[in-house]
Amino acid sequence: MLMNLLRLALLAVVLFASRAFAAGPAPDKLARTVILDETAVKNLRLETATAEEQSFERTAFALGRIEVLPGQRAVLSSRIAGRAVEVMARPDHEVKAGEPLVVVESRLPGDPPSQITLRAPRSGFVTQLAVAPGEPVDPAKPLLAIVDLGTVYGVARVPEHLADQLLRGRKLRVRAPGWPGEVWETTIEHLGAEADPTTGTLEVACHLHNEGLWLRPGMRAEFTLVLGARLGVMAIPRAALQGDPASRHVFIKDYELPHAFEKVPVVTGEQNDAFVEIVSGLLPGDEVVTRGSYSLSFAGKGSGSLKEALDAAHGHAHNEDGTEMASEKSTLPEAEPGHGHSHGPAHRESLFTPLTWFFAFTSGTLLFALIGNALGWRKAKVAARQV
Repeated sequence: MLMNLLRLALLAVVLFASRAFAAGPAPDKLARTVILDETAVKNLRLETATAEEQSFERTAFALGRIEVLPGQRAVLSSRIAGRAVEVMARPDHEVKAGEPLVVVESRLPGDPPSQITLRAPRSGFVTQLAVAPGEPVDPAKPLLAIVDLGTVYGVARVPEHLADQLLRGRKLRVRAPGWPGEVWETTIEHLGAEADPTTGTLEVACHLHNEGLWLRPGMRAEFTLVLGARLGVMAIPRAALQGDPASRHVFIKDYELPHAFEKVPVVTGEQNDAFVEIVSGLLPGDEVVTRGSYSLSFAGKGSGSLKEALDAAHGHAHNEDGTEMASEKSTLPEAEPGHGHSHGPAHRESLFTPLTWFFAFTSGTLLFALIGNALGWRKAKVAARQV
């Protein structure tokens, strides 16, 4: 009787395994998976990033503007009264220190009247040009200004309730709408001595190295202040996160099927200017779609099929529902070298549900227990006979 039970248990395990291996992908997984062809992937310009644990920064956001750095602006004026007979300076053009800019003819009598040449007191850009040839020149009236834009000032207005977290020397990132994708990293140079009682904000300023002279005074700027950091936080780029606040999800690249992307629900935590914390839903190493993630939400089942994806992945034919054609030999070419597995076990590892693994483990454990009991029963019986 015991042997019959062993045979029945073994048969149950075999039948269960064969049904599991022939079942194909779980229905809920297929419903969440978008399968594209190579052309669709190129058209969507999909890009991915790896989900990983990292140092996650806690940040605050503020708006502000770019200004001329104090001490980097000079004004040109004449020491004598007269009239401008020649103006070489041109507005918004760069000049070098010592370059002649304005020739002034003195009002004092003389034949011919004496002239002086006004030169650039420093290198920079000409601004506020307020003189033209023939106009009178008054020593009390500035003729033009010159600003050096090699280093500029970033001035943000930060809510005053963050005052206790604003420290000189803390990291700061600056972005300008006119230069999307560019980030200037710097530190807080000073905090305002007084808060603005009307707006309830405090001035936070920084120096910005302006290589290329992209930043110009008066430009709007976005400031990200780094207030602290936490280690070992699972995070992904914010561009990968989709859905509304009550139902967030991302698309991850399928480990096995080509051009396939699974929609995975996630629970989020804190966000900063670049990343979002993932509390649950992802594992380290998952490749999440960043660029093109929003478009995938409207791709439906895509322009490919499960059968085509599995055929390409494993080098032999499948049914339309993804199950293997057991009765027919495939005429497709074999999988590329380095694919790393045959069709069955490795493929099913990515498709098994947790419940499937639970039943498989339970059945195997039961089988080994029955075998152990049978061996123990036989040993006991032999010992009894010897006695």
